[in-house]
Amino acid sequence: MNKPFILVVEDDKPIRKLITTTLETQGYKYHTTETGEASILEAVSRRPDLMILDLGLPDMDGVDIIKKLREWSNMPIIVVSARSEDRDKIDALDAGADDYLTKPFSVEELLARLRVSLRRIRFNSDKILKDASSFTNGNLKIDYAAGCVWIGEKEVHLTPSEYKLLCLLAKHVGKVLTHNFILHEIWGSHAYDIPALRVFMATLRKKIEKTSLQSKFIQTHIGVGYRMLQVGEDT
Repeated sequence: MNKPFILVVEDDKPIRKLITTTLETQGYKYHTTETGEASILEAVSRRPDLMILDLGLPDMDGVDIIKKLREWSNMPIIVVSARSEDRDKIDALDAGADDYLTKPFSVEELLARLRVSLRRIRFNSDKILKDASSFTNGNLKIDYAAGCVWIGEKEVHLTPSEYKLLCLLAKHVGKVLTHNFILHEIWGSHAYDIPALRVFMATLRKKIEKTSLQSKFIQTHIGVGYRMLQVGEDT
C-alpha cells in the first residue's frame, strides 16, 4: 500500500524541519509550504491525503484556512500550534480541524495522531463499501434500521438523547467533536448547555463502557469536547 501524501504548512523553520524529518524516517511522502495562500493552492493542485497546519502563519490565520478548505475538502487536518488555550482549540476544531497538537510536542505523539487520522480515512472508506444500515466498532454495534445498540450479544437500552449522541460520535469516529458542535447537532444551539451535555455523556458512557470488556469507546478532551475512539487506536 502506498504511503499517504501529506502537506505540511509551517513557517517556523526548526519546527518544519522536525516534522519533515519525522515524516521522512517513516517513509511518508510530503510537500511543505510556509503561507496560507500557498497552502490552499497546494491543497487544490496536489490533493494531499492529510494536512499538518500551523495556525500562526504570516499572511492568514490557520482557522480561516480550515474554513476555506472545508468548503470543498474533507481531508484530515491536524493543527500543530503554540496556542494552548481551550478557546483556540475549540475555534480550530469547530472550523473543521480533525485534531489539535500543542507545541512543543514529541515526534511519537505526532506519529500517533497521524496514524489515528489516516486510520479514520481507511475506516470511512471501508464503511462506504458496507451496508450503511449499521455501524460496528469492536464489539459495539449500532443497528440504525432498528434503532438498537449492542455490546457483543447484549442489547444496551439507551434514551433517545443517548442514542443520538452515540450515533453522532459514530458518524465522526476518530474525530474530536467540540461541545458546541454536539449541542447544535443534537438539540439546536440553545436547547441545552455544556453541563447538561456532560450529564448525558456520563450516562451514555456508563451504559456502553461498563457493559463492554474492551477499552473505553469515548475519549474526553477536557474543556473541548469528545471523540469516539476506534477500537485499537492509539490514545
